[in-house]
Amino acid sequence: MRHISRYRDIAIALIRHGFGIVVEEIGFAQFLSLPQRMFFEPKKKDPKSVGERIRLVLQELGPTFVKLGQIASTRPDLLPEEIIRELEKLQDRVPPFSFQEVRGIIQEELADEPDNIFQHFEDTPLAAASIGQVHQAVLRSGEKVAVKVQRPNIASVIETDLEILQDLAALAEHRLEWAARYQIRNMVDEFSKSLRAELDYTMESRNAEKIAKQFGNDPAIYVPKVFLEYSAKKVLTMEYVDGVKLNEPDKLKQYGYNPKNLAERLAKAIFHQIFNNGFFHGDPHPGNVLVLPGEVIAFIDFGMVGRLSPEMKYHFSSLVIALMRQSTDGVIKAIFRMGLVPDDVNMAQLRGDVEQLREKYYGVPLSQISLGEAVNDLFRTAFRHSIRIPPDLTLLGKTLLTVEGVVEKLDPAFRIFDIAEPIGRQLLKERLHPKSVAETVWNRVSDYGELLLDLPKHMKEVTSLIKQGRLRLEIAVPELDLFLKKLDRISNRLSFSIVLLSFSIIMVGVIIGSSLGRQSTLLWQFPAIEMGLGLAMIMFLWLLYSIFKSGRF
Repeated sequence: MRHISRYRDIAIALIRHGFGIVVEEIGFAQFLSLPQRMFFEPKKKDPKSVGERIRLVLQELGPTFVKLGQIASTRPDLLPEEIIRELEKLQDRVPPFSFQEVRGIIQEELADEPDNIFQHFEDTPLAAASIGQVHQAVLRSGEKVAVKVQRPNIASVIETDLEILQDLAALAEHRLEWAARYQIRNMVDEFSKSLRAELDYTMESRNAEKIAKQFGNDPAIYVPKVFLEYSAKKVLTMEYVDGVKLNEPDKLKQYGYNPKNLAERLAKAIFHQIFNNGFFHGDPHPGNVLVLPGEVIAFIDFGMVGRLSPEMKYHFSSLVIALMRQSTDGVIKAIFRMGLVPDDVNMAQLRGDVEQLREKYYGVPLSQISLGEAVNDLFRTAFRHSIRIPPDLTLLGKTLLTVEGVVEKLDPAFRIFDIAEPIGRQLLKERLHPKSVAETVWNRVSDYGELLLDLPKHMKEVTSLIKQGRLRLEIAVPELDLFLKKLDRISNRLSFSIVLLSFSIIMVGVIIGSSLGRQSTLLWQFPAIEMGLGLAMIMFLWLLYSIFKSGRF
């Protein structure tokens, strides 16, 4: 009830863009007292696709939904391709907020007057987005900085929307079969976690420091310095980097930068982050990558990053190696190790889909294959079979696609597999190296050793449960609901037959009794026998009709 007006906004936006049936099925029409004409008034056929209408709903509902849509666009394992394409078009542009509010937030977060911190502060922001905006400034020490300030009250607005979304997801899963199948609540939880991380600028500052350490000894890559003493949850102060964006070809040409060198450096930097460190920039679009003098690549904006555990890194490298070898079995094994596979997955269909993908890339030189597209093709295959892939791996697929798009514009002849292939071969050599094999065997032996050591303890616990009579046995019967419905139908027909038989016996008794006693069969001036026989005949015919209709006579 606290957020009733926001619920109403969401319902009206859904109805306006052709999703009134969803509002009605989850019970919002009655709960919000929406006028029935909104659902039943004739409407012209909307030529827009489902994906386009979803995008329009998100844009209408504001920052939270736009950001969630952008995060969802990185999950081809959860959403169909046509919806992903539309979500990628979402624009995160809003009017800037006032300079007075900027000063107030800085003072509150840094516990000091802005004039005591900054020698100069630009009133007009360099850029404004739904969560915050960036201003150029100069510290008292004379260093140029970029100050990111969070939009006033945006955190409370987003938390309200996320609370509503979690409530809606739970309601939808309870009432709609498709929502339960897609596990909407888990999707909302995942997206909410990513969005909350973007609200905390201290996390972004840590991300920048981690990536800076990766390239501490590489003069070709630069990460701006973070001023932690002038940063907080809603304020982030970083070194101001004045460079040329990768999507400005005229300027790149003007400064004499070699596009091929830039493409190679960017690709190598991303692969270094992925395979060597397992921690990578999750949104390397041209606006977040600058070129400095000496063709140095500079990364900015670390709000979205991906993390790969050693295990995920291992499985992803297995996938890259399987793709290089065009091994169907290797690809399937990698998918199974990376994702959460449902018990009822159709292995024959999955193998067929992977074989179809293999044929798409069979005989094609590696230099002509898009690694990002191949990985995302696999994630789309996973979606068709309801295999859940960890979010960081799908973000990795999106990152590879983004980087490939950037380097292709810089140098159309450059292919990212030219960088990935030697890395893949190196990974394969490392994997087959006697030392690595020995370590793998030792880890497996250690795992089994721990299992054997714990076995007596587990056996003792099981024995104790048996003695106490607390051992539970769960039996899953496939299609149990269907079986119970059929059993219920059989019992109903049996009951009906018994009632009909009992009624018939009573009627026979009445007829025999009236014949022997030679008494009238009138009951309150109604012919009881004739009426009873008629009723018995109707019941009998109805039973026959039901049996014939079921097709199981």
